[in-house]
Formats: sequence, C-alpha cells, structure tokens
Amino acid sequence: MPRYGMVIDETKCVGCHACRVACHNQNGLEEKEAYNHLEEREYGTFPNYTREFVPVQCQHCDNAPCVKVCPTGASHKRDDGVVLVDKNKCIGCKYCIAACPYNVRIIKKEGYIEKCRFCIEFVEKGEKPACMTTCMTGVRMFGDLDDPNSEISRYIIKHKLKQYKAELNTRPRIYYNKA
Repeated sequence: MPRYGMVIDETKCVGCHACRVACHNQNGLEEKEAYNHLEEREYGTFPNYTREFVPVQCQHCDNAPCVKVCPTGASHKRDDGVVLVDKNKCIGCKYCIAACPYNVRIIKKEGYIEKCRFCIEFVEKGEKPACMTTCMTGVRMFGDLDDPNSEISRYIIKHKLKQYKAELNTRPRIYYNKA
C-alpha cells in the first residue's frame, strides 16, 4: 500500500494561482471557496525587497487533529494516509475546522465540510492531482513516500526540506523546499 505525500518547492512558485484555479475547477467549488491558498510573505525594504509565495493545502497529517476531534468519523484517514471527509457522515459541527491549524477546510452551503483530497480519484487511475497539472514551474511533486525509488522519496532524501508548522506535531505529509 502506498503512503502518499507531496513536496512543494517554494523556490519555484511565482504566485500565479494556477494551482488554485485547477483545484477550483476540478472540484466545482463556489467562487469564494478554496481547498488551497497562497501565503504571500514580504521581506526587507526597497531596494532590497524579497517576496515569496507559499502554497498551502491540507497537509494530510499522520497525526491529524481533524480526525481526532470528529464525533462521527466523517473526517478519517485512509490506509494510504490520505485524509478525507465523508459528507454523508458529516454533521457540520466545525470541530475539524477549529482543530486544523492550516486553515484549509471549508463548510459547504449544504452544511458539510470539504477539503483537499489529493485528487485521490485521479491518483488511483495513475494521474496527478489537479493542482499539479497546470503549474508552469513544477512547484509540486507527488508520490509514494514509502517507495525509496520514487522521485519524491529521492528528492526528500537529497534536499533539506521542512514541514509546515512542524512544531505542532501533526506530522504533515507535505514537505516544503523553503525559499
């Protein structure tokens, strides 16, 4: 069984939002809804000014606080580690939204919670998540973290990567190559 994860290379992100648009279109989201967002960070003062973009989405944590607080089991983790929400079990209590430190869950107008699913329906067919299909700079890499020969595993071993808000001990499965 694979254990899916992702690398996000901040050094390549130009802030174009193509990943967000692809996700939005793929998932039929409403105008103001998003499963991912870009954090924009600015450093310094003119003329020594730097701006970087950090794509943020569900981190599919191994120690997922959203799963722990869900009273119905709607928020759950699959054997491959992908964290999902079963809208048929979700009662819209928002406990998972409050527990998630990444601010990446949304409540649908129908009253249930949704979030990034790593486009698992595509991954199971051997395709890539939607956010990867439109990125002109190749910011994201996706694959099996347990396969030592996978591109993602080799990349993680070769580079010194960080996990977003690692100090919270959620054990995210998205790794960042910091700018």
